[in-house]
Amino acid sequence: MGLYLNPGNEGFFESVSSKIYVDKTELIQYTNQVFRTKQKFLCVSRPRRFGKSMAAEMLAAYYQRNCDSQKLFANMNIAKDPSFPVHLNKYNTIFLNMQDFFSRTHNIDKMCELFSKYVLRDLLREYPDLDYLDQTDLIDVLQEIYREYKIPFVFIIDEWDCIFRENKNDMEAQKKYLDFLRNLLKDRNYVGLTYMTGILPIKKYGSHSALNMFDEFSMTNPGALAEYVGFTENEVKELCGQFDMSFEDTKR
Repeated sequence: MGLYLNPGNEGFFESVSSKIYVDKTELIQYTNQVFRTKQKFLCVSRPRRFGKSMAAEMLAAYYQRNCDSQKLFANMNIAKDPSFPVHLNKYNTIFLNMQDFFSRTHNIDKMCELFSKYVLRDLLREYPDLDYLDQTDLIDVLQEIYREYKIPFVFIIDEWDCIFRENKNDMEAQKKYLDFLRNLLKDRNYVGLTYMTGILPIKKYGSHSALNMFDEFSMTNPGALAEYVGFTENEVKELCGQFDMSFEDTKR
């Protein structure tokens, strides 16, 4: 277990244990359907406070190896789905919050370097004995681990869009960042699933289509994920009943 590689299920455990928790685990049914398909790249964009980070922690708790989340999901909706045991705690999962890296560097080159350094440290600690061509090359290390063990990687990236929000006018930095993500993820056989969350949509950045492999689920076009991000009306009604609140006042 590392900081970023298979980091544990404590984040989702805290969500489930909180005073208010609404079961969104059926999102996993969808991610299982697209696992290792051409639709394995997902980007969910929503405003803040829509549960994006909670969903990311949930997916990390479900997919990552070196972790036992059976009891954590036992009473959840997803436990009834036939795909539930198929993928539970089977894959190397890299869980990242890009804001953490960018806020420490405020420079795209340094951010990507820091990102690679920390992920490499976790990977090399977990798999120290392979014959790597270049231990400083993140893609080479990922490819070598997958070649040896045939265990796909799940990438979960929260706050993916931080650089676009903070460096709105730096087109060169934005292009470098998109190219970095493309080189890491696109057409790589080690990728089983990539799930990214952020406030801003991907397809708003001019003609540079570095991440055109992603299916986007936005506020205006939520698609199949509509009920899994934010609360539905029925869920709000149930919460209002639970806490003795007026649904109409809450809605207004």
